[in-house]
Amino acid sequence: MGGMHAYTTPYLTALTTYFSYAVLILFGHTRDFYRRALALIMGRAFLAPSSDASKTSDSLGSLANERAGAVGRSGVQCGDMAPMLEEGDDFYTRRMFARIQDCFSRPINSAPDARFNVMEREEDKDNKWSLKSTGRSRPCLNLGSYNYLGFAASDPYCTPRSLEASRRYGWAQCSSTVEAGTSPVLAALESRVARYVSKESAIVYGMGFATNSSTIPVLMGKGSLIISDSLNHRSIVSGVRLSGARVKVFRHNDATHLEKVLRAAISEGQPRTREPWKKILVIVEGIYSMEGHMCNLREIVEIKKKYGAYLFLDEAHSIGAMGASGRGVCEHLGIDTADVDIMMGTFTKSFGSCGGYIASNHDVIAHIKRHSPSTLYAASMSAPAAMQALSALEILMGDDDSRGERGQAKIAQLHDNANYFREQLKSMGCQILGDEDSPIMPLMLYNPSKIAAFSRECFKRGVAVVVVGFPATDLVGSRARFCLSAAHSRADLDEALEVVREVSSRCAVRYELKK
Repeated sequence: MGGMHAYTTPYLTALTTYFSYAVLILFGHTRDFYRRALALIMGRAFLAPSSDASKTSDSLGSLANERAGAVGRSGVQCGDMAPMLEEGDDFYTRRMFARIQDCFSRPINSAPDARFNVMEREEDKDNKWSLKSTGRSRPCLNLGSYNYLGFAASDPYCTPRSLEASRRYGWAQCSSTVEAGTSPVLAALESRVARYVSKESAIVYGMGFATNSSTIPVLMGKGSLIISDSLNHRSIVSGVRLSGARVKVFRHNDATHLEKVLRAAISEGQPRTREPWKKILVIVEGIYSMEGHMCNLREIVEIKKKYGAYLFLDEAHSIGAMGASGRGVCEHLGIDTADVDIMMGTFTKSFGSCGGYIASNHDVIAHIKRHSPSTLYAASMSAPAAMQALSALEILMGDDDSRGERGQAKIAQLHDNANYFREQLKSMGCQILGDEDSPIMPLMLYNPSKIAAFSRECFKRGVAVVVVGFPATDLVGSRARFCLSAAHSRADLDEALEVVREVSSRCAVRYELKK
C-alpha cells in the first residue's frame, strides 16, 4: 500500500501553480518596497490609518504588525519594539492569506447538522485586515464539519442525558482530574472507552489536540527514538518536539521505508555514544485528515513486532467512523488491538463532543495520569460533554433503547454516503483522494486562485465546504475537503453533487475527465 495513495500533479497544472505563487510573491514584495520607500520619505504619517484604529483590538494588532512589517524591516526605528511576527509569516498573512480570508473561519449560528446557518461577512472598512458580520446568515448544506455519525445536533438519546448531567454536576468541573475534577460521568466514560477499544484502561482529556501533545512527552524522552509518518497531525508533531526524544520520519504510509529507517536506527544506536535506544515508538494515524485514507496498519504492525518497537495509533478520524461497529481501523482491517500498544482517539468527530482519550494497559495509563500536564494542571472534561460522548458510545455498543440498531444504522449510513459521494465525484472527472468507507474525501484544486474560487462559488450556491492550501499542504497540494455524515440524506448528497458538478466545471478542476 505504500505510495498507492500519492496523487500525481499534472505537469501543466504544477507549472501554472508555481507561476501563480511567483506572481503573488512578486507583486507582494513590490508593494512592500513602495510602502517602505514612501514611509522613509513621508514618515510614520503614511502608515496611519484613515480612521480610528483603536476601535477594536484587532485593529490595534493589525496596525502594530503593519508598522513592524513595513517600517521595522526598512531600518526605521519602531519605538522600542521589535517586530512581533517573522518576516515570512507577516508577508504571507498580508499579501496572500488576506486576499482569501473570507473562505476560512466562517462563523455559524446553528448546530453543525446536515444543514446549518453560516453567517455572512464583509470587509471591515475601518480595518482592511479583518471581516465583520453583516447580521445575515445563509442556510447551507454542511460538507465541512466532522459530524460523522450525526451526534453533534440534538439527539433523542444523548441530548436529554447531557442536559440532566449539566443540571446535576454543572457546566464545568473547574478543577483538574487530580484535584476535584473527576465526576462519576468522567470515570464511567474512561471505563467504557477501555471496553470499546478492548484495552485494560483509558484516560480522558478535555481537549483533543492536547491528547497527543501532552501524552507523547510523558512516554518518550532523552535516549528514546520516535519514528513518525511524514503526514502526521500537528498535535503529534508538537508532542514529539516537546518530548526531547530523537525523531526520524518515514515516507507517508510506506511500510518498506519505515522498516529501512527502523533497521538503520537500531544498528546505528544513539548519536555519539552508539548506545542502544531506551525505547522506540512508531506513530501513525488511522485515517489521515488531509488525505482521507487509512494507514497501512497491517504491515506496520508486522514491522514493529519484528524489531521490538512500540506502536502509537491516532484514531481521531477513524474511531466511530470505521469498522462494522465503529471501533476504528483495527476492526476495519481485522487487526487485534493487542498489537497496538497505545490507542488515541477524540470525541470531537464521531461522538459530537469535545476532548480525547488514550487507551493502553493499566501501568501506562496510571503513569500518564500521574505525569501528564493535562491531568495535573488543565481543567477536566465537563460532565455534560462527557455524558454526550458516553451516550454516543452506549448507542454504538448497543446499550441504548434500540439495542444497537441505531448505532449500526448510523455507521452503515455513513459508509453508504461516503462511498456514493466518492464514486460520483470520480465519475465527474475530479481527482479524489481517500479510501473506501472513509468519511473524508479531498478534491484536488492545486492552483491557489482556485482555493477561493471553489469555496466562494459553492457558498453562493448554498454548499459550505472546507478548502485547504499551503502551509497545511505542500505548495501544489491545495484541495477542497468534503466531510460526509450519517445525517446526510441521499437527496442532500445529490444536491451537493449538482453544485460541485457546476463549480468544478467553472473552476476547471476536473483533472481526470476523459476526453
